[in-house]
Amino acid sequence: MASARDDVFVTVGELRGLIAAGGPVVVLDVRWSLAEPDGEQAYLAGHLPGAVYVSLDDELTDHGVTARGRHPLPSGQHLQAAARRWGVRQGVPTVVYDDWNRAGSARAWWVLTAAGVGDVRILDGGLSAWSAAGEGLERGPVTPEPGDVEIRHDDLYRGARRTLTAEQTQSGVEVLLDARAPERFRGEVEPVDPVAGHIPGAVNLPSTQLLSADGTLLPEAQLQALFADRGVDAGSDVGAYCGSGVTAALAVAVLAAAGVDAALYPGSWSEWASDPSHPVARGAG
Repeated sequence: MASARDDVFVTVGELRGLIAAGGPVVVLDVRWSLAEPDGEQAYLAGHLPGAVYVSLDDELTDHGVTARGRHPLPSGQHLQAAARRWGVRQGVPTVVYDDWNRAGSARAWWVLTAAGVGDVRILDGGLSAWSAAGEGLERGPVTPEPGDVEIRHDDLYRGARRTLTAEQTQSGVEVLLDARAPERFRGEVEPVDPVAGHIPGAVNLPSTQLLSADGTLLPEAQLQALFADRGVDAGSDVGAYCGSGVTAALAVAVLAAAGVDAALYPGSWSEWASDPSHPVARGAG
């Protein structure tokens, strides 16, 4: 019987089986990190067979939107045009992967599912898991046949997935998770945004703590222990944020895999800290 985890994540073995069966499957390479936001050259040097490169900064973000953080959500119209370029099709499964802490793939999963696209899953362990299993890579660009996907939600802030406004982070959820590194949460360092600290009332659960040393998702029992330690159980009303709404998407995805429908604050700390009227907390919380 399929579990909630199977609805969100796909293993290397399962993806291998899909490809070997010869049925249609769309594979998207979403390499992105804070240090290297443009992953195209790495993609060209080696990617999963048939994978199409997706730019998180250019195609999963709309930088024309103001006052909504460093990575504002794209419009559905913008996303539909991009997804059709990637070859995303109605009724065809889509697998997204990356090579850094599942950040890029989680962003793609969140954006696509918030737009109403069905059967989108994250490759557990990403590129490294594929290579560790002895699977081969291809080089160079891939230009797929255009897709026919229909995006059902143009405003992803009010799409198929729950979102929080800045105000709702204070009263709209029972538990607010901050998915950034502990030192950023405590306000000791802030390498990107102009103000250090965290949203008052938030509790820290770094997205990297959701992963094993090899980059795969932690076993279910360990995840449940991490969530319980932050006051989260199956019945909790949970929200998540990070620096700009990217790595927090992994927290939302992992919670979804555990059966918890968590809300994302898309603007995250970059939006919160840009408003001087917002209070800032520092320390362990």
